[in-house]
Amino acid sequence: MNQNKMALLHVIINGEIFPSSKEYLSIYNELYLPEMKPKALPILLALLFGTAGYFIGAGNKGETGTSANAADQASSSRRNAEQSEGGIASMASSRARSSAKDGSSSTNNSVKKLWTTGNPIDRLDQFVEINDPMERARAWTEFVDSLSADQFESVVKEFRDRGMNTSNISEYAMLLSGWAKVAPLEALDFANKNTQNPFAKQTILATWSQKDPTAAIQWAKDNYKGDGANPYMVGIIQGLAFQDTATAEKLLKEMPRSTERGEGLDALIPALLKQGTESARAWAATISDEALRNGAITRIAEKTMDKDPSGTADWLIANPSEATQRNLDDAIYKLAKQDNSAAMSYFQGLPAGENRTNALRGLVNATASENPQAAAALMDRHSADVNDRMVQQFVWHSFREDPQLAVSNISRLQNEDERNRMYSRSIEWWMNEDKDAAFQWMSKNQLPQSVVDRLNRAYQGMQKDNN
Repeated sequence: MNQNKMALLHVIINGEIFPSSKEYLSIYNELYLPEMKPKALPILLALLFGTAGYFIGAGNKGETGTSANAADQASSSRRNAEQSEGGIASMASSRARSSAKDGSSSTNNSVKKLWTTGNPIDRLDQFVEINDPMERARAWTEFVDSLSADQFESVVKEFRDRGMNTSNISEYAMLLSGWAKVAPLEALDFANKNTQNPFAKQTILATWSQKDPTAAIQWAKDNYKGDGANPYMVGIIQGLAFQDTATAEKLLKEMPRSTERGEGLDALIPALLKQGTESARAWAATISDEALRNGAITRIAEKTMDKDPSGTADWLIANPSEATQRNLDDAIYKLAKQDNSAAMSYFQGLPAGENRTNALRGLVNATASENPQAAAALMDRHSADVNDRMVQQFVWHSFREDPQLAVSNISRLQNEDERNRMYSRSIEWWMNEDKDAAFQWMSKNQLPQSVVDRLNRAYQGMQKDNN
């Protein structure tokens, strides 16, 4: 995974790097963390047009990914990213073990002694000299393994004081995990007193729960005094997802609807899918809580539509839900990218109704960014299946390639307020990019007076900014 992709996996909260459920430690190595897709223009236009908005990744999503309105606006434009296959730390550690077995490790006994003996704070200074990431991972693993229970607190404190970033967050996670193995209560006490976001506590609990799940669960229950979902349970679910899926599932279902339950679901779904796609799908169908069921169906669909878009679409249609309406267009989008003829046949085989409209939206979106004219022709041929949501997403996807065609299709919108907002904000953006083309189009097309007034004010503001 390159550094640019790594940078997208983190959110800075209170000065501390906070990755979502997975990365870095082998205990997380199959948890779900989506990448951001490089579709900057549709995201930008969605914000400019003032619609419900796009939500990227799983960072702060609840069980259903986004709110219902936001999901309606964002569904087709967030192309759900591929699953990362394990964190840097776990990969490096695995390779280090392999090299050691082969006798090919360049870390000889005298060098190894540098990381495992002496004052641990002094040893931290030596790591700045290691540029090879595999050598650094080997040395860091040996360093963490060498620490005694009473040394971890001073090392973690010093490590945090020196500053954390995307390049050393894996080392921080390994420190916390190592501490959790020898003194989990002390590690949790430190995290409660010194950290603001849940990453440290969840990392510690994930490790502890693998060694002593009963004690970790009891600690989580005893130490959370809030009214909502217990955030400590997220770490325990992360730790148990692959080791004891049944217990992780039970803990998840006991949580109330919340962002935390969504994060727990993110951790559990990959473990369920490892047991088989059909097994995971059957599990989702049995969930009685509607919001949790929608969240599970959404996540399973996101995970399976790349390899089996038509099968995923079949499953979504067979299990009608809010998740179906959010994800069916994505499945058809994926199918169209793989085999446009197959996607068209799938769409044409559907009866009139919401599913057919959603399928057409997937086809239109898959076509619009590369061939806006063909996408517009699709809407013309199947006008009975076109709705406002499809038109909005066509505009977002086609704007870069053909802004004139995109703006011209705004007239298809039935909702007058939304139509005027899209005219105002899309043309305003267009004026910033190509003023002459925007003015030429406006001179040939009649717009509502309120839109004209707003664009005049926007243009005056642009002139002031340029002067």
